[in-house]
Amino acid sequence: MPLATGAYLPDHLRMSASPPLHDSRLGILWMIGGMTAFLGNDAIVKSVSERLPTPQILAVRGLMAVTLIALVAWRMGVLDRIRVIASGWVALRAGCEGVGTLLYVTALSGLPLANATAINQASPLFVALLAYLMLGEHVGPARRWAIAAGFAGVMLIIQPRPGEFNAFAWLALLATFVYSLRDILTRRITPGTPSILITLATAAVVMAIGACALPIVGWVPMRSTDLALLALASALLSTGYYAMIAAVRNGELSVVAPFRYTGLLWALVLGFIIWGDIPNVVSWIGIALLLSAGMLLVQEQRRLARRLRPAG
Repeated sequence: MPLATGAYLPDHLRMSASPPLHDSRLGILWMIGGMTAFLGNDAIVKSVSERLPTPQILAVRGLMAVTLIALVAWRMGVLDRIRVIASGWVALRAGCEGVGTLLYVTALSGLPLANATAINQASPLFVALLAYLMLGEHVGPARRWAIAAGFAGVMLIIQPRPGEFNAFAWLALLATFVYSLRDILTRRITPGTPSILITLATAAVVMAIGACALPIVGWVPMRSTDLALLALASALLSTGYYAMIAAVRNGELSVVAPFRYTGLLWALVLGFIIWGDIPNVVSWIGIALLLSAGMLLVQEQRRLARRLRPAG
């Protein structure tokens, strides 16, 4: 599932001095790589969801991802600190990730890939709104206009009509809200907590939620191709997690953040190649509004960072 601007790293939410230019370029490459990996995962999950129920996908892919991430944590020498994943903020954040993933993967099974991805791009708008409501952060006129325009864009993508109810689109929007709440909770996690352990906690909770829901929908026999695809999805998901962490650690957030929208480009390309999906005119207008709003938020963050940055 898509990840909102380095949500697995608490220190990305703090302003700091600008990294060197070459570091920001490296951060941009990591961001593009991370979004590419996430969209590859999403495309595989959407394809497999035509045959398998969502809880089974989450449980099987989750088991593979947990195994891979735990191995990486062991190689990094931090697995002996695994008890931190049971701490309050880490566990609560992982819970939000698990619920959001269940909602998003369910929505993905019934939506064009580009539409689901575009709705998920509203995450920065929700984060800005929640930061104002929960953390008391200042929201100036430009950010208010960006939030309003962004949500107008989301409505144009969802296109609610009288007498019709697109449950999958609303599930995607609810998942985006939950992901944004996850990002707000990330601010509460102790900065010294290893990012790989936060990722491990997240993958474990997603797997557990899928396993708990599996008896309700039942197990569907899997083909060898299903297992291979889910193994690839778990590798892409884990790669995406790591790449997003590297992106925000190697570059200034206001510089690398706009490149998260390359995920939407990938979604449009993959959706057309695999399923023949082409957004209608109204959806294109909504996507343009949403992207413009996101870029305005990034520019406002950059302007604020310049004001707060010490002279010299």
